Amino acid sequence: MSDDLGRLLAVQDLDTSITQLEHRRAALAETSGLEAVEAELAGLAAERSEVAARRGVLTATQKELEEQIAGIGARRGTIEQRMYAATGSSSRDLQAMNDEVRHLAERGAELEELELVAMLDQDGVDAELAALAERMAPLEARAEELRVQVARDQAEIDAELASAAGARAAEAALLPAALSDRYETLRAHLRGTGAARLVKNHCGGCHLELSSVEVEKIRALPPGEVATCEQCGRILVPT
Repeated sequence: MSDDLGRLLAVQDLDTSITQLEHRRAALAETSGLEAVEAELAGLAAERSEVAARRGVLTATQKELEEQIAGIGARRGTIEQRMYAATGSSSRDLQAMNDEVRHLAERGAELEELELVAMLDQDGVDAELAALAERMAPLEARAEELRVQVARDQAEIDAELASAAGARAAEAALLPAALSDRYETLRAHLRGTGAARLVKNHCGGCHLELSSVEVEKIRALPPGEVATCEQCGRILVPT
């Protein structure tokens, strides 16, 4: 095996390691369980948003009722003052004012009942929010623990990636341009593996068996001459 082909295998091994490290890094959140915890938290957060929206409606309703009650109270107070000051007014006018005061009092009582219902409904919604917060608290704590763990693992993998990328660049820089270009083209079309070892009579890339005639032909090639797997087309290096 020539130095160039040996270096090519080293580049391929480093490329394989880099791909594996990248896959490990991408899968950290899933394998650690972080994605599952965050998905559960997202579901509870959506439920909390729905409950909070209901509470917002109840709060707005209560505020509107309070304003109406206050308006009715002010109107009633104005009419009662007029009644007390209505010296010399006709009995019809006094009766009309008295009827309006009674009507306002009845309407005020109705609105106060509605306000009480809204307040009681808010108590129920507040209990729902408290229950959701109680369920979310341990999940949020667990998610934070997992995020720290994932970040730590990512940092370790990033260090390995940087080391592998540096070694890869150093090896690849010494490859002949034609061999490097051929390897990169094959690697792009063959799932990241452009070169493979010939182990006995098997291709290390596609793992298929080569014919005895083909194996002998490859092993008889002069050092440095590039062979190709007849099954998958990868650069094949006898070892």
